[in-house]
Amino acid sequence: MRKIIVLSFVSLDGVMQAPGGPDEDRSGGFEHGGWTVPYFDEFSGKVMSEQMGRPFDLLLGRKTYEIFAAYWPLHNAPDDPVGTGLNRATKYVASKTLEKIDWTPSRLLKGDVVTEIRKLKEQHGPELQVHGSGDLIQTLLKNDLVDELWLKIFPVTLGRGKRLFAQGALPASFKLLDSRTSPSGVIIANYARAGAVRTGSFA
Repeated sequence: MRKIIVLSFVSLDGVMQAPGGPDEDRSGGFEHGGWTVPYFDEFSGKVMSEQMGRPFDLLLGRKTYEIFAAYWPLHNAPDDPVGTGLNRATKYVASKTLEKIDWTPSRLLKGDVVTEIRKLKEQHGPELQVHGSGDLIQTLLKNDLVDELWLKIFPVTLGRGKRLFAQGALPASFKLLDSRTSPSGVIIANYARAGAVRTGSFA
């Protein structure tokens, strides 16, 4: 069984839109693209290298695939574990509009995406990492397909923008696997799915 791991940069108020640059995603009038950059330091870079220096494949939505495919094939230095990992990984792309994908190795997921992803999870292979892909993440959360959340929580509120938990995530419990804090105040927190929501009373 393959794990699906969502790796997200999120603000304190849960926004994940356009963390890497001003023009990454201006949809909805978003004006704060690149909001992670002032906080990204050597510590954060080391964490990313650790997380992406292990075997993985990619599960991506169309927009994130197109952003990555325009950049990463041109940045494939042997000493860069992030670029090497992304270029080496098989890219599984969920899209209703793409007819072909050129960043190899890759495969289009057509038709019933949830069924196709469930089939992927049942196969043998490395973990499936999800980067960006906000709409796809909503589908994964609604269908209880996320095994782990690897979050980088930045000390900033953005007020508006696409959110990590936006459209009907199922009630679920998670277990903290690891937590660290960068010198710039970014909280790195990894969580694993841990059953149903538990409740109680202080009365």
